[in-house]
Amino acid sequence: MINNTVVTLRKGEGRALKAGGAWIYDNEIESITGTFKNGDIVRVHDFDGFPLGAGFINQNSKIRIRMLTRSKNPVIDEAFLYARVKTAWEYRKAVMASEDLNCCRIIFGEADFLPGLVVDKYSDVLVVECLALGMDRLKETILNDLKEILEKDGFKIRGVYERSDAPVRKKEGLLPSKGFIGPEFDTDVEIVENGVKYLVDVVNGQKTGFFLDQKYNRLAMQRVISGLKASQGSVKVLDCFTHMGTFALNCGLAGATDVTGLDISEFAVSQATENSARNGLSDRVKFRAANVLDELPKLYDAGEKYDVVILDPPAFTKSKEATKNAMKGYREINMKGLKLVRDGGFLATCSCSHFMTQELFTEVIGQAAKAVHKRLRQVEFRTQAPDHPILWAADESYYLKFYIFQVCEEK
Repeated sequence: MINNTVVTLRKGEGRALKAGGAWIYDNEIESITGTFKNGDIVRVHDFDGFPLGAGFINQNSKIRIRMLTRSKNPVIDEAFLYARVKTAWEYRKAVMASEDLNCCRIIFGEADFLPGLVVDKYSDVLVVECLALGMDRLKETILNDLKEILEKDGFKIRGVYERSDAPVRKKEGLLPSKGFIGPEFDTDVEIVENGVKYLVDVVNGQKTGFFLDQKYNRLAMQRVISGLKASQGSVKVLDCFTHMGTFALNCGLAGATDVTGLDISEFAVSQATENSARNGLSDRVKFRAANVLDELPKLYDAGEKYDVVILDPPAFTKSKEATKNAMKGYREINMKGLKLVRDGGFLATCSCSHFMTQELFTEVIGQAAKAVHKRLRQVEFRTQAPDHPILWAADESYYLKFYIFQVCEEK
């Protein structure tokens, strides 16, 4: 599969690559020797001819090379791909509870050394997102390998659906792609996560249909709610940017007596409401459509206070250049959320943008607390679930930051 073309780096470039990263940018390349088509796998050499491995080339993208292997003598064939897929699955078996393998991310792009490819498992359905030209050519081979590997472990897969409809595909010279890969099937899939039942719509849901990365953060909130329930009896929760109601439903399952979930999307609210009924929580866990930034001041003016406020906003920035404005957004939402937490209550707050680093996110939370005269006691800091592994030196793989604080009045 490897083209004989050799890409040579400029002297002094490739620092991120050599530190363990997965990308080579266009401005790091000195020369390209040989003929190729975009999407081909080419060899990569350092400025002095030292072999650095092989990866996909694409002149449509500023990410000119996405590395597949660091081998000095790379061989990329069907056996290589099968081994990569098997390694990804064996990793999940090692780091996830066995019951959590029912719904998990099996392939996480660069962090699983399969750049540009995401595969999520929802019960007996696979949903694939492919964002790289070279990987697009190999995805069906990889998916067939994955189905074979899963079925050997007793996980029968009844269908595969593609959700490669993200605008970022345009940067690779790819058109959006959405639809069945293989036979058609019912795309409403019921899953169970942390004891909560959900109906996942893999066709219309965000991303691949569900956000699996917060799995254990939601479980952490169950522990907080259980403790509050045991100590004070009733627990009032506000879940902001609730999407399918995931945090709200985990809180309800753990015993919260009054849970409100807010989301600007009517579709999301309808899904969340159905999920509440599915779990027998309709009397305690309710949802309504609202713009969270507008709604929080209204709740504060009305004198509302909550034992727990959860802030799980969409990414406020998808570029490094927009980070300063994003910091203002995170600061504002945390100020508004903090004002609604009763003295001694809890705030859970997160960012899902890899440009908003842990250091920056921590800074803006501190600024928000100071501005509204609150003192924070950190309960814990968490990140994405381990089925979304963080590859050091590949900054884009580390994106989710999640804090739980106890909120105290300044006294």
